[in-house]
Amino acid sequence: MDEKRGPGTRKPIAVIMGVSGCGKTFVGERLAKAIGVPFIEGDKFHPPENIALMSSGKPLDDAHRAGWLDAIGRKLAEMAEEGDGAATACSALKRIYRDRLRRHCPDVVFLHLSIDKETARGRVSGRKGHFMPASLIDSQFADLQPLEPDEAGITLDGTEDVSRLVAAAREFLEREAHGRARA
Repeated sequence: MDEKRGPGTRKPIAVIMGVSGCGKTFVGERLAKAIGVPFIEGDKFHPPENIALMSSGKPLDDAHRAGWLDAIGRKLAEMAEEGDGAATACSALKRIYRDRLRRHCPDVVFLHLSIDKETARGRVSGRKGHFMPASLIDSQFADLQPLEPDEAGITLDGTEDVSRLVAAAREFLEREAHGRARA
């Protein structure tokens, strides 16, 4: 039980997930503001070696992502322990990645922003100053495993207006919190 807030009133720990260009940061920042939690940019947890690989057009493999996911997972666990909640941008493309995050922070909820390859390629090609090239979009879709029925999360259309996405995410998080409070 969270002594600061009482039972069932902890702020959510949400990971906004999906392929590059789906809007994780854009939606995540706005969602964090809407629900009153800090925003955590998962890309900032990448070691320089990962950024160098992606910048050179080489996709990360599971081993490259392990330490990065653990660093994010530890931060999420810290935020959950403090009761502050968080909205975090993290691709979390594979089930094993999401499971790894859950091992650190069991209450994490995933919000998958789903888009198609053409939309992703167009968005990533138009970005300035980001290490992720559009040439890696195909590898992201090859790795993407949709949320499974037993995972706490929701899939949203990442092409929707951001205000609708934030409203839908917020509504889902409220339902999820009520469900956990009753459990």
